[in-house]
Amino acid sequence: MIFLFSIFLLFILASLLFLRAPQFGRLPSGKRLELIKKSRNYRNGKFQNISPTPALTEGSTYATVIRKFIFGKSKRGIPAEKVPSKKCDLLQLGAAENVLIWFGHSSYFLQLDGNKILVDPVFSGSASPVKFTTRSFKGTDVYTTDDLPIIDYLFISHDHYDHLDYETIVALKPKVKKVITGLGVGAHLERWGYDAGNIIEKDWDETEILDENLVIHTVPARHFSGRGFKRNNSLWLSFVLIMPTQKIFIGGDSGYDQHFKLIGEKFGPFDLVILENGQYNEQWRYIHMMPEEVVQAAVDLKAKVLLPVHWGKFSLSLHAWDEPIKRLTSAAKNRDILIVHPIIGEPLYLKNPTSSTAWWEGVS
Repeated sequence: MIFLFSIFLLFILASLLFLRAPQFGRLPSGKRLELIKKSRNYRNGKFQNISPTPALTEGSTYATVIRKFIFGKSKRGIPAEKVPSKKCDLLQLGAAENVLIWFGHSSYFLQLDGNKILVDPVFSGSASPVKFTTRSFKGTDVYTTDDLPIIDYLFISHDHYDHLDYETIVALKPKVKKVITGLGVGAHLERWGYDAGNIIEKDWDETEILDENLVIHTVPARHFSGRGFKRNNSLWLSFVLIMPTQKIFIGGDSGYDQHFKLIGEKFGPFDLVILENGQYNEQWRYIHMMPEEVVQAAVDLKAKVLLPVHWGKFSLSLHAWDEPIKRLTSAAKNRDILIVHPIIGEPLYLKNPTSSTAWWEGVS
């Protein structure tokens, strides 16, 4: 018994030491925590969604979810072949071009009216604090941080590992001028060496004039946050970008709810809406939309063009790797929205976005 207890105690101590590693970031404290406590969205010691949002749907249990992940995961959750990709020279893009480059999952680069923007970058090859788990699909890591130009604005929607990647963020530090993110996320960034003066942390329903060509509004999402055992210490959000030439909605992870319609009524119509579409399951549909709900959210937002992201690079759920795009394009038929689905790394020119071929077909 003493031996078994000692082994158990050593395991607990090792786990606690591991959780102190830099990739886990840091919880908000001091003045940052005091500012968080003043938010109307922070109650009972954590941030709250607008609507009640359980992590699992009614009748589901974590035991059931774990069992399905172990024994019921789709054999096509990870493609056996290389995922198609392209690579362009981001340093040589035409200065007058408004263009988007998708890197897979929720990472993408935008050049908009002279500003260079990066969203939720993950270039480490993994969406986990443990490097050998949740690996990216073969063929999807065609870009590295070395390929990126100086970034005027780095947008981070929330602090989950598939959106805020320690290795990537540290490597990007010399290239990033300003970071825009939710309340509390700056604690991670400061631990990783970012200057507090270059971090803009916002609550929902706030406005920031970044320059004469770019005004942003932070808006709600329906999700959660956390990099350890404690959840919802930092805020998850989406962004409305207003520029002289267009309006763009940058969506973070979110379950479907009334906030999409309210945002559409206040800021729409949008020239481009970018929404998560993937890593869903009926058992956690309150925090991730099903593909059919993504289409409805785009309608609610009054989108002219929809770019579905959060798929094509990592397997974080039980569905086949290409199921999200197949279901979404099927659901979008007869809806007055153009769906664009560029190959990873392919330039999407926003002046005249066009839908590329169904490149995922034939990839087993």
